[in-house]
Amino acid sequence: MMQAIDAFGAAAMVLVLGDFGSTFLYHVPAHLWMRLHLRTHHDRRRSYWDHAVLSRDRGVLLDGFLGALPYLAVAAATWHLSPWGTLLGLALGQLHVWWRHTTELGWRTPPALARVLHRLWIVLPEDHDGHHRNPDIEFGDIFRFYDAPARAILAKLAPTSRRARNAAGRVSGNRDPVRA
Repeated sequence: MMQAIDAFGAAAMVLVLGDFGSTFLYHVPAHLWMRLHLRTHHDRRRSYWDHAVLSRDRGVLLDGFLGALPYLAVAAATWHLSPWGTLLGLALGQLHVWWRHTTELGWRTPPALARVLHRLWIVLPEDHDGHHRNPDIEFGDIFRFYDAPARAILAKLAPTSRRARNAAGRVSGNRDPVRA
């Protein structure tokens, strides 16, 4: 019985703490100050099913790896509790990555399941599709309860963002000269 509790706890910690780290240590900063994630994850010219599941593009793979690092760090920390629970958490996280990118394939979450999962604050494929269409909403890889704090941080730090700096450069005309 204790082993089952340890396994469940390790899996839950990998998912909840990994999502926290991925959201606030990678995803939010990537939207504010980096190009890689926006170029690979929010490029409307490419299929995001391909991005999440099939891509061999180095940039896409790097973006995925950087987003997974917090999960891997939590997995290393929980391994002593339960290797099986840790592996279960990582497997469930990966399955969720694939599942949340299925709207492009025509998947729609059945309404009864959607109601249950929303009560559990689980990100649905339809929620994640909203993030692909509007990168300023629907944060959190697995859990929706990270969305509001992520948006608050984005709003507070928006003046420091790459987007704000680029807009300021266009308005003031203080763009860096082109170098030959």
